[in-house]
Amino acid sequence: MTASGSSGFSGPSGAELRRTLGVGDAVVIGLGSMVGAGIFAALAPAAHAAGSGLLIGLAVAAVVAYCNAMSSARLAARYPASGGTYVYGRERLGDFWGYLAGWSFVVGKTASCAAMALTVGIYVWPGQAHAVAVAAVVALTAVNYGGIQKSAWLTRVIVAVVLAVLAFVVAGCLVSDEADAGRLAIGTSGGAGGVLQAAGLLFFAFAGYARIATLGEEVRDPARTIPRAVPLALGITLVVYVCVAVAVLSVLGPGALGDAAAPLADAVRAAGMPWLVPVVRVGAAVAALGSLLALILGVSRTTLAMARDRHLPGVLSAVHPRFQVPHRAELAVGAVVAVLAATVDVRGAIGFSSFGVLAYYAVANASAWTLDPAPTARVVPVVGLAGCVVLAFSLPGVSVVVGAGVLLVGVAAYGVRRWMRAGAGRA
Repeated sequence: MTASGSSGFSGPSGAELRRTLGVGDAVVIGLGSMVGAGIFAALAPAAHAAGSGLLIGLAVAAVVAYCNAMSSARLAARYPASGGTYVYGRERLGDFWGYLAGWSFVVGKTASCAAMALTVGIYVWPGQAHAVAVAAVVALTAVNYGGIQKSAWLTRVIVAVVLAVLAFVVAGCLVSDEADAGRLAIGTSGGAGGVLQAAGLLFFAFAGYARIATLGEEVRDPARTIPRAVPLALGITLVVYVCVAVAVLSVLGPGALGDAAAPLADAVRAAGMPWLVPVVRVGAAVAALGSLLALILGVSRTTLAMARDRHLPGVLSAVHPRFQVPHRAELAVGAVVAVLAATVDVRGAIGFSSFGVLAYYAVANASAWTLDPAPTARVVPVVGLAGCVVLAFSLPGVSVVVGAGVLLVGVAAYGVRRWMRAGAGRA
């Protein structure tokens, strides 16, 4: 196995990224990714699937996310390099599993980037959602190009704005005369399958802690910082999700929530506060921008790691001499996301993204399972691995079929590349 530390993971040129992020910066980047994606994109489709079992689905998603987070934190402390589970799978399980994790992450999270960009467009200018989405991608790619500290600073501002808006929504709904505790009754109107599907969709909302692990090469003292930042970001996000879900359910109920196009805006309107609707729309746009910023950041770092190992074109492994960022990887990711943002549908991207990211974390848990042979140390990765597999195949059928197909394309590309290299070696 490769020893811990960044030196073992630098690219062929020896270029490494600058370690500037502390615990606070890492937590903020994780929050910026999770809060924006979850509250404004996944809550309504999850309610549609689970019905009165929405809160059960949220709990299941949180348990799986916790297991994944703990496995990721342990691995990131051991292997503090850009790339996250791509690196962990490669080092613990072999080159193929690392590649499969990286492929799943890049493909799934690229779809997430497009979904978040379109969310910005839908809230800012519904009639020109695709144009606004593309503009948002271009602008945030430029911010990331300027350096990781600029990204962390902007994300901190975005998180503060979003949390303030969500606090207004929660307080307004709970004190409203329309709030009814009876709507919070937990049941199984969506069936066990609906609850699991909701958990899979809501997992999309929790997956932002991966941004912390993929930034392992830019975190100060990663063995201490990452294991602290990951559970802290996840815990704060869970508290926020529970508060918002309870507040919105108390006003709308699971049926109306599942049918809502903009659930938080509908909730404050139903609570008798139409003046708060524009604030919620702005908050949703800002939250999606924060998520998009962190997502582009994470995908570009995994692209960097895969390019270093020649699983992607080697030109993408370059690190800018002044800004100390993987500038070519960031530009490539930004270009692909901009094209997708101009063409794809928001809701379809959520299920597809969830499938890819659950496959990614399945590899993370399998990798963590190899770290310590003690049975007690293997409980968390076993639960996480089983949870990822179950939730992935509980997603809508189209998401499962398309997601599995894209993974098979990646596997085929890996096989072809290995065959060509073997042929070159024999020659």
